[in-house]
Amino acid sequence: MTLAAPAHWAPPGGTTVRGTVVLLPGRGEHPALYHRLGTRLAFDGYRVTTGEADPAGPAPVVLLGHDTGAVRALELATRRPVAAVVASGLPLGEPGDWADELDARTACPVHRALLDGDDRFAPGELREPAAGRVAAPDVPVLVLHGEADRVAPAEAARAFAATLPAGRFVLVEGGRHDVLNDVDHRSVAAEIVQFLETLRAGTRGPVLVRG
Repeated sequence: MTLAAPAHWAPPGGTTVRGTVVLLPGRGEHPALYHRLGTRLAFDGYRVTTGEADPAGPAPVVLLGHDTGAVRALELATRRPVAAVVASGLPLGEPGDWADELDARTACPVHRALLDGDDRFAPGELREPAAGRVAAPDVPVLVLHGEADRVAPAEAARAFAATLPAGRFVLVEGGRHDVLNDVDHRSVAAEIVQFLETLRAGTRGPVLVRG
């Protein structure tokens, strides 16, 4: 994970805080690249922070990691009092054959332009091996992965999710590696919000409105 100044997104004034999401970026990234996701989750009532050292806040506290940040989130969940983990783009299995990093990361023109013009973004780090043991915490884990991820194969992430005590795998059709910031980032954010709401409701599946 690239070290950078922490970032925070708070729900709008007067909004009841529904929980805390601790964001852990991946290789080459920094927290500010997740402004769209942080803003969306905050709008839905969740406090979003990058304070990994002490993941505390209004419950439920959920760790949300991408790439090596997802590996870190899974490991932290085995020894910290968190309610769940969202793991995006887990760097498992043999990496694919890719040449252009921007193209491998995302098809979203807004995010591509952001990465291309950001001097804090560290290109080339995806070529480095992903270090760290991949832990299997007992808490619920939402595993998100892009179908077209050339950095890490989706099937390896699916197989890992199947081994978890409370894992759920979601494949984003056509999604690339930075699935949280790809073309379908709104739908992915909605999937995360739905997952967070199931935690609050104490259910193991989607919360449905029944007439």
